[in-house]
Amino acid sequence: MGNEEVGVSIEGHVATVELRRPPNNFLDVDLIGSLATALEALDKDSNCRSIVLAAAGKHFCAGANLQKRLNDEAAGQKQVARPRHLYHEAQRLVQTRKPIVAAVHGSAIGAGLGLALVADFRVTCKEARLAANFCALGYHPGFGMTYTLPRVVGHQTARWLFLTGKRIPGEEAVAMGLADRLVEQDKVRQVAHEMASELAKSGPLAVQAARETLNADLYASFRAATEREAFMQNMLRETNDFKEGVKAGFDRREPMFTGT
Repeated sequence: MGNEEVGVSIEGHVATVELRRPPNNFLDVDLIGSLATALEALDKDSNCRSIVLAAAGKHFCAGANLQKRLNDEAAGQKQVARPRHLYHEAQRLVQTRKPIVAAVHGSAIGAGLGLALVADFRVTCKEARLAANFCALGYHPGFGMTYTLPRVVGHQTARWLFLTGKRIPGEEAVAMGLADRLVEQDKVRQVAHEMASELAKSGPLAVQAARETLNADLYASFRAATEREAFMQNMLRETNDFKEGVKAGFDRREPMFTGT
């Protein structure tokens, strides 16, 4: 059900699915594909009624490793055409049936925040930092977040988070509805498991049916969002601003955008 990079364990009726690319858990098409496969397998396991999505290492997920991609391109390494696209794999995540509680014990940045938003609930801590930092890098938001983020925090708050790329500490994330529970950092996974255990007490077929009704428009809207996002990202990836934004982030300095 799992592999070296996506661990799966079950205690009672609660499964824990763990990202295992520490310390940053950078995501790519292979990791998201493996995660989707694990969740789909848990859908078929009647013993599993709810899921904790967690991560090993310092951060929950620091998003995609854009700096590595730019370094590879600068070194003359062409990107290998893949039969799968990251967002096609991400679309599989929102079609799974079991409720998910994300244990966000560290940063969830860019697509990493998008991954956390796939979950039904999020537990976090004051040390965590959550950010939709795409525009701050000269890039277009992705991972379906142009749909999922407004759905969770409201359109106006999402607009601010997107256009500024502001990093939100755990307390503020809970206050704006981006996360559901704020606990001590060493209790994040424990509390996420407690919440998942509460979900597992309800009738499993009823929970899945209610979740399906609540998510009736989720897949179609998520798919439409990712298709639009992928188009805009492909266009902006060729700009000087994107290259400057990623480099500035890696150098930990303010970017000097030129609008080109």
